[in-house]
Amino acid sequence: MIPSVLPTYNRAPLSFESGEGSWLVATDGTRYLDLGAGIAVNALGHAHPALVAALTAQANRIWHLSNLYHIPEQEALADALVEKTFADTVFFTNSGTEACELAVKMARKYWYDKGQPDRVNIVTFSGAFHGRSSAAIAAVGSEKMTKGFGPLLPGFIHLPFGAHGSVLQNAIDDTVAAILVEPVQGEGGIRPLPDACLKGLRDLCDETGALLIYDEVQCGMGRTGKLFAHEWSGAAPDIMMIAKGIGGGFPLGAVLATEAAAAGMTVGTHGSTYGGNPLACAVGKAVLDIVAEPAFLDEVNRKAGLFRQRLEGLVASHPDIFEEVRGAGLMLGLKCRAANTDLVQAGYAQHLLTVPAADNVVRLLPALTITDDEIAEAVTRLDAAATAVAAKEARA
Repeated sequence: MIPSVLPTYNRAPLSFESGEGSWLVATDGTRYLDLGAGIAVNALGHAHPALVAALTAQANRIWHLSNLYHIPEQEALADALVEKTFADTVFFTNSGTEACELAVKMARKYWYDKGQPDRVNIVTFSGAFHGRSSAAIAAVGSEKMTKGFGPLLPGFIHLPFGAHGSVLQNAIDDTVAAILVEPVQGEGGIRPLPDACLKGLRDLCDETGALLIYDEVQCGMGRTGKLFAHEWSGAAPDIMMIAKGIGGGFPLGAVLATEAAAAGMTVGTHGSTYGGNPLACAVGKAVLDIVAEPAFLDEVNRKAGLFRQRLEGLVASHPDIFEEVRGAGLMLGLKCRAANTDLVQAGYAQHLLTVPAADNVVRLLPALTITDDEIAEAVTRLDAAATAVAAKEARA
């Protein structure tokens, strides 16, 4: 018999009843050190006092209005994002998947309004993850994401990760509306795109007129030590998708865009009943106020350096289990020689939570507020998990 919750997830046998900072408390009272942060969502950890206060205060005023009316909390968050980024305008969604849908629509409408309605193709890269809606899975194109869900939405050109030179240039013709890329792939195995590549994509888009779309759903909101990951390269996009960390655990996403790129999105071209509701935007503004502070980002970078140094030592101590450390900031991955799922499972026994990814990688996406002591404890528990996996393989 099918369970009441549709069984589309392979869930770990764990349930949690409370959390604080980098820790979760299971229903049996066991404390777990959380290096997943809800898949990079809980940027400020669990139950951060500023977010609890913002949510509680807003809940006592008004929850939902719909976008039939002006929403002051939405406008305040949009103003702050415009002030701190490349963008001139913001549309709020409930998720990264919804942000992808709008980004695709915006790029195609841009060219339609410029009198080039056949310029609809969007170039994407292998290993990407942009969500699970029809447009998002078509953008990725992998069998894992698309099998059984045809016919797929047309209009996507799939290139290998890291494609450059003639391969990339030959793909950009007068049918291409945009290039869509993650500055750091998350689901794809914590694979950063080098700054030179982002600059090259920006130059190529400038030469051909194609729009540049960044998916910073997972790598944005301070995760790499800048407010957004592309800032390290200086190569700004025309359109950017964000979600996850911007809400700190409350469902919130957005599409940021330049005035030119958004020119086609006029009244009636897009909408959302819940998008930008007062509750979400009050929390999002509280998150942004904290994460965008230079001193906060400096601390992220310092802790990222400490964590990476200790992880490099861990890899050196277990060369049969780990291959390398990869990633940027506090978006780190352990490329494994053993099965990454074995490491994740062994972590549960050490009361440690991590996240698997493609390319046999274990993702480490801690709260940006993780302490030095918690970093040390995390590496100690990872070491114990690796030792357990090595012992299991020796017995096999």
